[in-house]
Amino acid sequence: MSVNLSAPDPSQLFAIAGVRMGVAQAGIRKVGRDDLTVMLLDSGVSVAGVLTQNRCCAAPVLVCREHLSVRGGTGQGGIRALLINTGCANACTGDDGYARAQETCQALAGRLGMGIAPQQVLPFSTGVIMEALPVDKVVAGLDTALADARPDHWLKAARAIMTTDTVPKAFGAQVLIDGAVVSITGISKGAGMIHPNMATMLGFLATDACVSPGVMQQLVTELAEGSFNRVTVDGDTSTNDSFVLMASHRAAHAPVTSLDSAAGQSLRAALLGVAQKLAQAIVRDGEGASKFITLKVEGGKTSAECLQVGFAIAHSPLVKTAFFASDPNLGRILAAVGYAGVTDMDQTLIDLYLDDVQVAGQGARYPAYRESDGQRVMQQSEITVRVVLGRGLASETVWTCDLSHDYVSINADYRS
Repeated sequence: MSVNLSAPDPSQLFAIAGVRMGVAQAGIRKVGRDDLTVMLLDSGVSVAGVLTQNRCCAAPVLVCREHLSVRGGTGQGGIRALLINTGCANACTGDDGYARAQETCQALAGRLGMGIAPQQVLPFSTGVIMEALPVDKVVAGLDTALADARPDHWLKAARAIMTTDTVPKAFGAQVLIDGAVVSITGISKGAGMIHPNMATMLGFLATDACVSPGVMQQLVTELAEGSFNRVTVDGDTSTNDSFVLMASHRAAHAPVTSLDSAAGQSLRAALLGVAQKLAQAIVRDGEGASKFITLKVEGGKTSAECLQVGFAIAHSPLVKTAFFASDPNLGRILAAVGYAGVTDMDQTLIDLYLDDVQVAGQGARYPAYRESDGQRVMQQSEITVRVVLGRGLASETVWTCDLSHDYVSINADYRS
């Protein structure tokens, strides 16, 4: 079950020159499904990423950090391949897990030849935590995945990285920069354990734009901040969160050397549009979700306090279960605003809206509010909650979903 999320449109998933994908059935956890993906990058493709801030991060995250610091961008040969497996997170597995992640990088690098080093491979894993990665199965599937690699396999890759997702997540866009067509395509996966402190569980975004290597890290950080860092399903930050941006420099325009330039602003906006669709798709496909909720917090002193309030509402089990039940028990939202941690907040300045319905004004029930109006909105599959703090000019948006019986069932049965 997902909320107004349809299968990707293959015609909108653009091949990115310099990037190829292949998948295989490695049987890592389940037999009969694609669970191993390789992304092959031509020489010169720039790569930047942001990774989970969970202190119990997975072994592949540790390896990615090291390889990006040594081989990131286009320096020292650059990153030449990404290796993604589902079924096993290889998290909380100690030195053995680290060694297994490195072993898979060595195996892929060896098959690529051409002097490619293991440090030019980035590993990513998702699945059950605290289980050993079956390296033999990963390695056995590499030849099939490599033989399958093509520029137009975005949808196959989107399917192969799924775990509890019910719909593959893939979007693309094109934009004109200096008169040249620039293509963008991205995929993501995630449905539970979603409260990124950088990105999402797994997200990969590629473009043929010409982007200065010095701009790449700033760009991927800003994209994550404006998209994946604005979604939450259950408040759990994964051990494996990773978001990677790739730029192949094949489009016919001058390199973007500043995000403040006209070209930089156009590219950033187009990439952000795709990243936000990928992030919102994760919430729409949240485990057991039946409602997609947009939380807009306005009138804050700072963006940080707006986010603080937005996530307090988004994480409240009482708020989320009320949305699931279509119950306009909206005092729960005001309670969450109050305990969000903004210590000098004045409740008499707070207004609350549910779509077009004003629920509260100056911190109390709005005189014209009728529960039947709240009920009408709560029955919708997509709902916007607007909280006006009356403290300043800052505003932020957070996307979340409701909390249903199915969420408990899915996670109770996750390993079966």
